[in-house]
Amino acid sequence: MSTGAADQQALARVPASDLVQHLIREMTLEEKLAQLVGVWVNASTDGDSVAPLQSQMAGDTRSWDDIIADGLGQITRMYGTVPVEPAEGARRLAAAQEQIMAASRFGIPAQVHEECLAGLAAWKATAFPVPLAWGATFNPQLVQEMAARIGTSMRSLGVHQGLAPVLDVVRDLRWGRVEETIGEDPYLVGTVATAYVQGLESTGIVATLKHFVGYSASQAGRNHAPVSMGPRELADVMLPPFEMALRHGGARSVMHAYTDVDGVPAAANRALLTGLLREDWGFAGTVVADYFGVAFLDVTHGVAADSGDAAVLALSAGVDVELPTVNCFGEPLLRRIHEGGLDESVVDEALRRVLTQKAQVGLLSADFSAVPPALSGPIDLDPWDNRALARELAAQSLVLLSNRTFDGTPSLPLPASGSLAVVGPLADDPFAMLGCYSFDAHVGASHPDVPMGISVPSVAAVAAQRFGSVATSVTGNCESATEEQIAEACQVASAVETCVVVVGDNAGLFGRGTSGEGNDAADLRLPGDQHRMLDRVLKACADSGTRAVVVVLSGRPYALGDFVDRADAIVQGFFPGEEGGEALWDVLTGVVNPSGKLPVSVPRTSGGQPGTYLHSKLAGPSGVSALDPSPLFGFGHGLSYTTFDLSDHQCSTPTMSTSDSVTVTCTVTNTGSRSGAEIVQLYLEDPVGEVVRPVRELIGYARVELEAGASAVVDFVVHTDRTSFTGLDLQRVVTPGLVKLHVCTSSASDAASHEVILHGPRRVVGFEREMLTPVEVRGLG
Repeated sequence: MSTGAADQQALARVPASDLVQHLIREMTLEEKLAQLVGVWVNASTDGDSVAPLQSQMAGDTRSWDDIIADGLGQITRMYGTVPVEPAEGARRLAAAQEQIMAASRFGIPAQVHEECLAGLAAWKATAFPVPLAWGATFNPQLVQEMAARIGTSMRSLGVHQGLAPVLDVVRDLRWGRVEETIGEDPYLVGTVATAYVQGLESTGIVATLKHFVGYSASQAGRNHAPVSMGPRELADVMLPPFEMALRHGGARSVMHAYTDVDGVPAAANRALLTGLLREDWGFAGTVVADYFGVAFLDVTHGVAADSGDAAVLALSAGVDVELPTVNCFGEPLLRRIHEGGLDESVVDEALRRVLTQKAQVGLLSADFSAVPPALSGPIDLDPWDNRALARELAAQSLVLLSNRTFDGTPSLPLPASGSLAVVGPLADDPFAMLGCYSFDAHVGASHPDVPMGISVPSVAAVAAQRFGSVATSVTGNCESATEEQIAEACQVASAVETCVVVVGDNAGLFGRGTSGEGNDAADLRLPGDQHRMLDRVLKACADSGTRAVVVVLSGRPYALGDFVDRADAIVQGFFPGEEGGEALWDVLTGVVNPSGKLPVSVPRTSGGQPGTYLHSKLAGPSGVSALDPSPLFGFGHGLSYTTFDLSDHQCSTPTMSTSDSVTVTCTVTNTGSRSGAEIVQLYLEDPVGEVVRPVRELIGYARVELEAGASAVVDFVVHTDRTSFTGLDLQRVVTPGLVKLHVCTSSASDAASHEVILHGPRRVVGFEREMLTPVEVRGLG
């Protein structure tokens, strides 16, 4: 039945749940399916792709008018597909929404989604640091503030859903998408991602958790490769960040992973998407497909015979929305339902979730306006306060790996005077700051005739602005350098007192870079000719007495064992965003005291992968293997220009029941001559478990900022739920026995250890368990 203006006004007074039920009852099957798909308006099927196999996925070939005749579920990346002036994008979106509302019987607007992993992926929007840099800050509050700013921009542009954050836990550093992750530890990933979700959701934007689940553990670190992982590792390493972001963050959408785990693709895994996510965890939001993920059940996984089979598998498993465009949930699914291959009630359940979410974001409201709020005035997606926050995040994310003595003093911070050179493939490259989901790297690189929409000063450009006379040698690019270019860099380095050598990655997609989606590495040697170049430049510096500072700007850690004893200082940055160059020089010159800690281990050698700090005893160095996989710098490592002392270590009890809590306390004192921040880390060791347990795992941390000479007390409250793991019966359990709590400043160091004996029954815990370790920092005096 047709719904006229009077009917729409009457429906506006109906509670959302009743309205959703009314719509489900009144819609035809075609109208229902139209709500379960997106359309990628500006997508291209030739040239450079921004999604896997995009050129092979033409999608629905009907005209726009035909596609929207029955309504439309989502609009894909109106701002993030091609460079478009934000105001023009907003006008196009308004026109599209008006057409969608006018074309269908019920006048329901489309939900609009965009990528927002390193800031809103739109031309002229702020490029924030990538998630790996968020992890290095160990500062969830700052990440939450960033996400709120991103969400505010999105809402102003008429966007409703953001495809972020990524909660994949790094298992193999060779994987190209390491830069999109927050790190190699589930607790760090979970707490930082939860903060991002809280910030985004606070603005009304639907946060989308991805990639559910196991994607980052693909064989040999190859994108989309199968995952060979048992249920215990999946439950203890991969799932906790998602649990945390749903329960404590309030995320309203989940995106399935591309990969299969033990032969079952996530998009067809009903036990995962319905049994675990919805029935066990009580998730009531939407599950959206990763781009072309439904079609891949046929095209790449081979578990469906055609698009219709793929649609039935995915919808039955629990995928509600096909993105980015219509391949399977349109005509192929319609035919299968008419043939009796799927009951329409399955469509109704997905539709209920989709329409409920549309009601939540205001798309079923009578006063909905198709005109984005931003069109009411000038649009600035990169305001000064965004840049200030981007700079603060970048500065806190930079990790001082090493700092040797040079001429009797630490090499960093640099002296106020003296000749300076900046060399290396990334010396004068703005893209050294940007991850592959920053707009200018993700999309802009395919439009070389369009200028960057934001200012991204390079390392050399900032140096020249600050110091005036700076010698610069751009030594090839990340993948190649000629002998002449290397010789020039050596000559420049030899002629100055300080040489900053900038190496690392350029981010891109599917082979168009050295880091990013599809850019998986064979090993962890610096890409291309950079190892040879750095070796030569460091030798030239040693011969000439030049202070050599190595800066690594990358999307993954690289093996630095050949250089650590030859460089006077090494600084690691993970694509620090548009203000990364400024933040870097703030750290190098001492304007900012470095406080970043490694969210991933830095390997000593280029082989021996995969491996992270989260390993069992036999996965570490031992007398039964000649190969020592110990990292050069472990997870949580990072130096400062001041010194800290951890003292007065206390544990509230040496014994407690398996359902109790213990408080671990220490005093942190800044014993140096300048203000700084220390990250106090708390690790759990379970020496004797019913299954093999990690040597240690992070269960709490606190960022403690102190003036010189000041002290603070840090209290960690550890519930026994935090000792839980997946037992022999594949239930998450707390077991009696000895546990050790290590207070550290990195995973490879101990300040104090406390032994606590748990007594009482073996206890099963689930989604409602205590997932967090509350921490309080109390100032002294």
